[in-house]
Amino acid sequence: MPHQGEILQEAIKNSGISITRIVEELGITRPTIYRKFKEETVDYSIVKRIGDIINHDFSNDFTVVQQSSLPFVTSVQRPSVTNVVTQRVTPPQMTDGDPTKQLLLLQSKYIALLEAYNELLLKVYGPK
Repeated sequence: MPHQGEILQEAIKNSGISITRIVEELGITRPTIYRKFKEETVDYSIVKRIGDIINHDFSNDFTVVQQSSLPFVTSVQRPSVTNVVTQRVTPPQMTDGDPTKQLLLLQSKYIALLEAYNELLLKVYGPK
């Protein structure tokens, strides 16, 4: 069974994008990326950045054991944050021209957005 570095290398090879272009966009050297290919577990930030460059989603490529070490994979499906934000941020719109009411509406939207952002941070980084 291939490890994460090998999976990364294979995806890059299949993408047709040159290693030269990838290392230039990552700001690393060729020897560094070749060392990454030999690692059993690769740092999430490198996987994410390479995925963005080659337009590949690696979350489906790793086994369950390998996925447990990657923060972008969650075992529980939760509602998407954009849905949560949309639900919270779209209270009934007031057509009133009263600046005080508009300010209060804007404040409630801002608070809902901050709460959704905090939830996202907790999902991604977990509690302290």
